[in-house]
Amino acid sequence: MNTVNIHEAKTHLSKLIEKAAKGESFIIAKAGKPMVKVVALEAPTGKKISRFGFMKGQIKVPKDFDTMGRKQIEEIFGLND
Repeated sequence: MNTVNIHEAKTHLSKLIEKAAKGESFIIAKAGKPMVKVVALEAPTGKKISRFGFMKGQIKVPKDFDTMGRKQIEEIFGLND
């Protein structure tokens, strides 16, 4: 595994990240002392992750959703005069 000092890492960060993304992890050292290890993240595989509908079946919207709390809202804003 390759070890680079902080100055070199700052200078060549883009190239180092490209290599890490391809599986070539590396260590960043400060004054010769290893500080951090940079490795590629594992990307999700398989079907595309969909956020839409992720709570389907877990939440129920009340039938009076559009009117619930109307009296309180009107009182707060003085709309029931």
